[in-house]
Amino acid sequence: MRAVPLFLALAGVLSVASPAGAEVVRFGLVMGNNLGEAGEEPLRFAEDDARKVRDVLGELGGFAPENLVMLSGEDAATARRTLISLNDRIRSVAGRPGMQAMLLVYYSGHADAQALHLGTTPLEISELEQLVRGSAAAFRVLVLDACRSGALTRVKGGTSAPPFFLRLDQQLAGEGVVFLTSSSASESAQESEALRGSFFTHYLVSGLLGAADQNEDGHVALEEAYRFSYENTLRASSRTLSGTQHPTFRYELKGQGDVILTDLGRRAERRGSLAFPEGRTYLLFTDTSAGSVVAEVGAHDRVRRINVRAGRYFVRGRGADFLLEGTVAVTPSAVTVVEDGKLERFDYARLVRKGQAEARAVHAVQVGYQVHTALWQGASNCQGPWAAWAIELEHLSLVPRVGVCRGGFRNENLSARMDELGAELGVVHAWDLPRVTVSVGASAGAAVLHQSFVTMGKAPDRTAMAGTLAVSAGATYDLPFGFAFLLELAGQTFLFPELTSEGSRSAAALTVRGSLGLARHW
Repeated sequence: MRAVPLFLALAGVLSVASPAGAEVVRFGLVMGNNLGEAGEEPLRFAEDDARKVRDVLGELGGFAPENLVMLSGEDAATARRTLISLNDRIRSVAGRPGMQAMLLVYYSGHADAQALHLGTTPLEISELEQLVRGSAAAFRVLVLDACRSGALTRVKGGTSAPPFFLRLDQQLAGEGVVFLTSSSASESAQESEALRGSFFTHYLVSGLLGAADQNEDGHVALEEAYRFSYENTLRASSRTLSGTQHPTFRYELKGQGDVILTDLGRRAERRGSLAFPEGRTYLLFTDTSAGSVVAEVGAHDRVRRINVRAGRYFVRGRGADFLLEGTVAVTPSAVTVVEDGKLERFDYARLVRKGQAEARAVHAVQVGYQVHTALWQGASNCQGPWAAWAIELEHLSLVPRVGVCRGGFRNENLSARMDELGAELGVVHAWDLPRVTVSVGASAGAAVLHQSFVTMGKAPDRTAMAGTLAVSAGATYDLPFGFAFLLELAGQTFLFPELTSEGSRSAAALTVRGSLGLARHW
C-alpha cells in the first residue's frame, strides 16, 4: 500500500514573534469524511477524528466558536466554498491595525497523491494548497491525515517489533506556513480499532491535551506536539503487519518565537487535570469503556498529566498480562490522581471471553495433581501429576491434557501395581464471577493401562488400551502476575477389554476424578 505525499500539519494557539500588542484571531476548517471514491472501503473513524480535533482546538486552542467550522461527510464543493468564505473573513481581519489572523485546515479521510476524496467528489491537493497559501492569514497550518489504501488497516496477529525512539533537535519558530504528514510518501496512514481513530490524530490530540508538554510550562508547542505524535505513531504502527508509519514535518517560517498550539490553563473553570502513575500505558474514555477514546498516556511518556473537561471518565491501564479498569471523576481546576489500587484488575483470559480483547485467544500452561477412584473393585485410587495447555477463546476453551497415575491391588494372595498414562482433549465453557471463574466441560481421550504383579509367578504383566469419556465442573481463582489456582471434579468412564477365565470381553468402569492445579496465562 502506498500513502499520499500529503501535507499534514499541527495547529492551535500561536505565540510567535509578531508586532507588539497584535491580537491574533484564529480561524479553522476541520473536515472528516468516512466515505471515499467508488471501490474504497469506508473508513470508520475519520469523522470522529475530526470532531476530536475540533473539540481540542475550541477548548484549548483559542478558536472562537464562530470562527471554527466543522464539516462532516460533506463534498468538495462545500469544502471549497467554506474555505473561500473563511479567507474572505480573514482578509477583513488582517486589514485592521493591530490585528493578525491564523488559519488552520484539518482533513481526515481518503486521498491519493492528487486529491482528497470527499465522498465521490475530489478536491485537488494543489488547489487546497493554493487556497491555504493564498490566505491573508499571517500563520497558515494545513493538516491532512489521509489513507490512500482505501481499506481500514487494523492488522492483528503479526510479530511485534520492539519500540524505538527518535530525538528531534530542530526547534521550530516564526510565522508563515507549517506542514506535517501523517506518513511518508510510501506508507499508509493507519486506523486502529482499539484506539477508535487513526494513530496519528489519536496521538496528536493526546499531545495537545498535555501529554506532549515536555517542559511542563502549561503550553504545548508545535515542536512538542510533533515530537510526541511522531514517536508514538512510530511505536504503535511498528506492531502492525502494514508496517511502520513515519510522520514527516516541513515548515516555511520567518522570525523567532515558539509556536504554541494549546494553552492548558484555558477554560480552567470547567476543566481539570488527570495524573497517571509511571510504567504503564493508560487509555482514557468518555463515560464507559464503550465511549470514545479521549487520550492516551504511554508507558514510556515522561509527562503523565493531561487536561480534560470535568466529569466522569473510564480509565484502562495495560499491564503485561492484565488490564486495570475503573472510573474517575475529574474536578474543575484540580488535579485528580489515578491510583492503580483503586482500579479493578482483569486478566486477559476474562477479556477474551467477553470479546473485549484485541487478541482472539489467550494461552495457559496448567500443571497439577489428580486422583481418581479405582477401575476395579478392591484396587486403590490412582493418583499422579497432570499437565495441560489451554487455548481460551471467546465462547469455548480447548484443553489438551496428559496425565499419569499409579494405583495398586493387594489381597492375601498377591500384590499388583496399576499404572496409567492418559491423554484427552477437553472443551470447556466458563462463566466469570468476581475473582472466580466457574466452568463445565466434556472431554474424550485414550489411556494406556499397565498391570504389573509384585508377587512374582502369579500372573504375567498386562497392558491394555482404553477409551475415556468425561464430564467436568471446575473453578478457577485468579492470582497475581497471571497465575490462577485450579480445582476440578469430573466423572470419567473408561472403556477397555477385560480378561476373564472365559476369555476377553468389553468392560466399562465409572470413576470420579479430582484435580488441583496451577495455571499461568499469557
